[in-house]
Amino acid sequence: MRKLGLALSGGAARGIAHLGVLEALNELQLPIGHIAGVSSGAIAGAFYAAGFAPREIFRLLTDTRFVRLLRPSFHLGLVRLDLVEKLYGHYLDPARTFADLTTPLTIVATDLAAGQTVYFQSGPLIKPLLGAAAVPIVCRPVEWQGQVLVDGGVMNNLPVEPLLAQANLAVVGVHCNPLSAEPPLTTLREIGERTAYLAISMNVQPRLAQCEFIIEPPELSKYRVTDLRQAQAIFDIGYYYTLAQAEKLRNLLAEPSA
Repeated sequence: MRKLGLALSGGAARGIAHLGVLEALNELQLPIGHIAGVSSGAIAGAFYAAGFAPREIFRLLTDTRFVRLLRPSFHLGLVRLDLVEKLYGHYLDPARTFADLTTPLTIVATDLAAGQTVYFQSGPLIKPLLGAAAVPIVCRPVEWQGQVLVDGGVMNNLPVEPLLAQANLAVVGVHCNPLSAEPPLTTLREIGERTAYLAISMNVQPRLAQCEFIIEPPELSKYRVTDLRQAQAIFDIGYYYTLAQAEKLRNLLAEPSA
């Protein structure tokens, strides 16, 4: 029997849906062989691979203390990644490496200087995790091993590549940014968000075509990427949508490898 290879997309607050998906997969007892995550998908994947239960991760990420850290600094106009790093270190242990994880994991970031996607599968965990979700302009880039890391979604917001090369994995794209029409855009912020959304969608479409199965709850289109206050609803959408795919996912794993 094959295992699931999950490509977890970015999506900011919509990425909370990944935790609902993982919770449903746990309840269905469907084996996960590898996770590749970018941005919010990297955060969900890293904590899950470190052994945290999805609902426990949900409680952590929606805790008021964590949410405050995501607000830009008054003086710098940037998210304080140094404080986020300390919080990660508190839960994940600063010395934790990829080899210590209970589920194989690939974290995907963009090297801004080189203009290319980088994949992390070994060595220390926290610095690549910070870089993978460092949204340009909102966060300072993370300098690590001679690279200038920013959000991996800039170039690859559905990282299927680390999964395609592995035998006995059923590649499943978990995409939390379904393409949809947008109501009238009335503010510069809305226009900026929509522009970034459309640009990133262009690097997702060819990768969706490489997946054997796609989990993309259409209801997520009702929520903005900044809707952290709707975290429970977003979690539930991922959870119930995945439960509804149970038979298809079981059949997928029963199929022989290509």
